[in-house]
Amino acid sequence: MHSPEATRILLALLLGVVAAGANLLGGLLVSHSQWSRRYLKYFIALGAGFMLATAMIEMIPESVKLRSDSSSVFFHSTNAVFVIVLAGYFLVHFFEHTLAPHFHFGEETHHEEISHSHASYAALLGLVIHTFFDGVAIASGLLVSSWLGGVIFVAIFLHKIPEGFTVASLMLASGQSRGAAFGSSAILGAATLAGMALMFLLRSTVADALPFSAGVTLYVAASDLIPEVNREPGVGMAVLVFLGVAILVALKAIFHV
Repeated sequence: MHSPEATRILLALLLGVVAAGANLLGGLLVSHSQWSRRYLKYFIALGAGFMLATAMIEMIPESVKLRSDSSSVFFHSTNAVFVIVLAGYFLVHFFEHTLAPHFHFGEETHHEEISHSHASYAALLGLVIHTFFDGVAIASGLLVSSWLGGVIFVAIFLHKIPEGFTVASLMLASGQSRGAAFGSSAILGAATLAGMALMFLLRSTVADALPFSAGVTLYVAASDLIPEVNREPGVGMAVLVFLGVAILVALKAIFHV
């Protein structure tokens, strides 16, 4: 019989490997000529809604509860949670708009704007920071409950394939080889696992890490994914965003969480 702690670690390992594998799959699909970009956009739209709902309905309320129950934090005020959420949001904003100002999710088609290799490596660094906090978010959730870790994992998994696809596409657009493109998606997967491992080592910081991760999640959903949805004409993509929200609400109702 596994102890609860061992079971939690095994679950974290499984979810981490699957999330990292989705990054690899996204990179692999860049070289798959039969892959349709339409499917990538479906993942982006569905993921945007699910991520927004996860951050607002699960991560932030749980952060407030966790902070009020924790004796290991300096500030027990509810306001402190929102300050930390804001810090997470603006950390990703800072890195994406200083390291990779041309970055967007999806296939890179503006070759002239990303023609130099340093631009693609800057974008890779920005995405590494982003995916590192993907791992922190999943692990933070798991340290609170299997339910929270599970829904955060689903939210992150839905944009993992687009992440891998995006970074590999950026590499190809800057003139890098297909091997380098695939390797960049592997780096993103490794960063996710590193974030999870560090969070389990620093588990006492979960009362701060969870709201910080919520801010990162909000940024990815609202500032990275929703603008990509808004580029698409028609109402179909918007409906998928609402569907993402509805799926989380339905899961809560089914499992009475």
